[in-house]
Amino acid sequence: MPGFYNNAIFWIEVDKIKPNPFQPRKEFDEAKLNDLAKSIRQYGVLQPLTVSRREVQKEDGGIAAEYELIAGERRLRASKIAGIAQVPVLIREAYDDDKTKLELAIIENLQREDLNSIDRAKAFDKLAKEFNFKHVEIAEKIGKSREYVSNTIRLLGMPQEMQDALRDGKISEGHTRPILMLADRPQEQQTLFREILLKRLTVRDTENIARRIAVDRVRKKEYLFSPEVIEMERELSDALGTRVAIEPKEHGGKLSIDYTSEDDLRAIFIALQKRIIEAKEPVLANLSSTPITGEESKIGAGEIPPPDTTPAEALDDRSKDEKERDENTFDPTNFSI
Repeated sequence: MPGFYNNAIFWIEVDKIKPNPFQPRKEFDEAKLNDLAKSIRQYGVLQPLTVSRREVQKEDGGIAAEYELIAGERRLRASKIAGIAQVPVLIREAYDDDKTKLELAIIENLQREDLNSIDRAKAFDKLAKEFNFKHVEIAEKIGKSREYVSNTIRLLGMPQEMQDALRDGKISEGHTRPILMLADRPQEQQTLFREILLKRLTVRDTENIARRIAVDRVRKKEYLFSPEVIEMERELSDALGTRVAIEPKEHGGKLSIDYTSEDDLRAIFIALQKRIIEAKEPVLANLSSTPITGEESKIGAGEIPPPDTTPAEALDDRSKDEKERDENTFDPTNFSI
């Protein structure tokens, strides 16, 4: 592994440092960058950036030095915001190949925990596909297990809007376990994802729902469901914004509607009342005699209640041991009922 020139720190003009084309991190918080810029104005750049150096021939025949950033993207960006002319750098002795640049950038971000889940997954995937790293090799370099690397890459198997929600903190990594388990059931997967967002489901609630879906999958293989019943189940689920299960029996059957709170139950009740009234069923119309006022009228009119602003990570109600165990053992193909 190449070392550094004389193990010394050099001062390089910020305009001469090119960004790392293999930087795995795509999102940079502007507010945090501005805070870092304020600190740099006051105290300077306390930790040197890492760059590679090579000499190139100019048009006039002279030699010029070029520098490419390996580690320290945030510090470089904040230094530019702060108006700093020069930054301290460590220069690597050899001009690294593309694989090494990506590897070093990933390791630096991981050590600082600066990568979000999706950027981390894309970085691992790039190492595996473009540079032929095995998952176990990636794991050794970052100090994690092979399962951690494999499970992280699996996040890219989710639809784009779910990846965006994870990256933006609308859902947590704990929520992705049951979501990925439904990869072969896109309609059910989308319904579950919508429920997580609208009802702010905890990880445990989400896993319980996913298990019930697995049970339903077995149940529907055992019973000969008519297409009409399956379509009614889907329409009711869409109309009520929750999971609906119809279970035919030898005589009659059972209709189940999921709810997560009393407010959720009231909203479902009012939505059912509204559908009954619109259907103009004379026998059932009397059920709507209770006047709807205040917040209930908003729900009955189809208005969406104010969104819950609880952070997605706060909804991950698993214990620390459960999170660590899932990190290393989760495989959606092994998910059991």
